[in-house]
Amino acid sequence: MIPFLDLEKINSRFNTEFRAVLNRVLISGQYIHGEFYDSFCKNFANFCGVKYALGVANGLDALRIIIKAYGFGPGDEIIVPANTFIATVLAVSDNGCTPVFVEPDIDTYLINPDLIEEKITSKTRAIVVVHLYGQAVDMVKIKELAAKYNLKIIEDAAQAHGAYFRGQRTGSLGDSAGFSFYPGKNLGALGDGGAITTNDPILYEKCKAIANYGSDYKYHHIYKGVNSRLDELQAAFLDCKLALLDSDNQRRRDISAYYRANIKNSRVVLPRVLCELSHVWHLFVIRTTDRANLMKYLSDNNVQSLIHYPVPPHQQLAYAEYSDYSLPLTEMIHNEVLSIPISPVLEDNEVDHIVDVLNNY
Repeated sequence: MIPFLDLEKINSRFNTEFRAVLNRVLISGQYIHGEFYDSFCKNFANFCGVKYALGVANGLDALRIIIKAYGFGPGDEIIVPANTFIATVLAVSDNGCTPVFVEPDIDTYLINPDLIEEKITSKTRAIVVVHLYGQAVDMVKIKELAAKYNLKIIEDAAQAHGAYFRGQRTGSLGDSAGFSFYPGKNLGALGDGGAITTNDPILYEKCKAIANYGSDYKYHHIYKGVNSRLDELQAAFLDCKLALLDSDNQRRRDISAYYRANIKNSRVVLPRVLCELSHVWHLFVIRTTDRANLMKYLSDNNVQSLIHYPVPPHQQLAYAEYSDYSLPLTEMIHNEVLSIPISPVLEDNEVDHIVDVLNNY
């Protein structure tokens, strides 16, 4: 069976480096916010092209803390893509804000910039853009709208480490951004982790305090904060892996290009790309109206596939108050999408096998 994602194979490439930094962390006796944490935050900020990066416990916390730091709360509305993982919406509602759903562009599955303005009201405070599946959102019109209505742009970059939009990396395209380092991400830890990036020193200091129990220095609490930290060992592992991220992303692009050039099946809708560098292919997502049968066929032919995601946020029980919303494009996407293997350690013969299997369906 070709696994959807072989994390052991991905991480075994770093065995020597991992063991070395593990020993250094153990010997240091400093397991929270030590030299590796400082190094990774500096290196990740430089990688994204921003002044500041703050390590936190996970990607959801990154978004939650950003919204909290802006002071958004009950009565405020935040625009979100309807087609996204639930964490995007949870970060909004957890702060007492109201998520306002915007349908996607059916070609890219990303938020449709042309549908945002009609959703803006006097209560709107921010637009959350999700670089879904690894593709950077077209930011031109979104930036124009943010300037026109004095809105913050928050990037959910959990799936798009290293993607570009017009020469700028994700994480630097808005006012702030949240990243996830969940093990399966393009830049994945060996546990959980996340980061906030920004060029705003005031926001950075506030997020830093909020993530540390609301404290700007020990036992002095200026905000009602949370406890959210990227631990020293995960930061050390991530710093090792960051050096290969661009080459890993290029391997993903090469596989994607091969898929898109060679999969020839009229029953399979292939993903479309705004610009090759804009996409880092966290997921390669096809669509089909015959998903259950195709998924079984792939499995029978030794290819593991997964669904990202089967139920949209507005149809989840947690958001029952939105269950009567009609979001037909989002619902169609969630009913039809299927992710096939793509990773930097996928072998050429495995890629060929996946193509052959899909073409013979």
